[in-house]
Amino acid sequence: MKAMILAAGLGTRLRPLTNAIPKPLLPIAGTPLIVWNLLLLKQHGFHDVVINLHHLGPMIEQALGNGSRYGLRIIYSREPVILGTGGGLKQAEQHFSGEPVLVLNADTLVDLDLGALCEFHRQHDAVATLVLRKDPEAAKWGLVEIDSDNRIVRIAGRGRTDQVPTQPRMFAGIHVLRPRLLRDVPKSVASTIIDPYVAAIQRGEALFGYDCEGYWSDIGTPERYAQAEQDASAGRISLASRQLPA
Repeated sequence: MKAMILAAGLGTRLRPLTNAIPKPLLPIAGTPLIVWNLLLLKQHGFHDVVINLHHLGPMIEQALGNGSRYGLRIIYSREPVILGTGGGLKQAEQHFSGEPVLVLNADTLVDLDLGALCEFHRQHDAVATLVLRKDPEAAKWGLVEIDSDNRIVRIAGRGRTDQVPTQPRMFAGIHVLRPRLLRDVPKSVASTIIDPYVAAIQRGEALFGYDCEGYWSDIGTPERYAQAEQDASAGRISLASRQLPA
């Protein structure tokens, strides 16, 4: 299975920091955010990683090279016009070889057993599996509703219309999907991957939620960036288990 890291974003909420450096290269404990995710992928047996680029993309490419330093093979998908999560995945579709792909956000710091996530996806024969979190403010992030079998019923109010008991979750920005979901995504047009997910739910296809119980932080604001630095200093998340190359 290949992985894709979404790294094309503008990082507007972190300006002026991101005026001169792309958000994926902002350091946490001295190591760029995107490298934390590359090492997580390597730790769990991934070898091939696609990274999409837009804002200050050449800086990311120069910093990471071909990935050999991390024991990985990196392929870059360059976006002259930013395409969002749906359009970005569509443009990179050729690199997935029709196989399921694991998608992460470059600006998300997480401790998660990716092997267990992928095995859950296979066992449930899911068209997509979204990593979810319990959060009292789930609705603020975009409410994801799951039933008692962890099957996703609605995303941000869209999906199934039947009334079944559900539990609230928030989407953690990590997901596994079958590329056939990209079939109707328009090429070279900005879009969100949530639209194909909602359409699949409405068709009765199986999308599942996988709860993340470990550390997670979306480095989207100066406050959360500062908190992540504090968390790393306090040992709440550490590079030690990710085997940083010398």
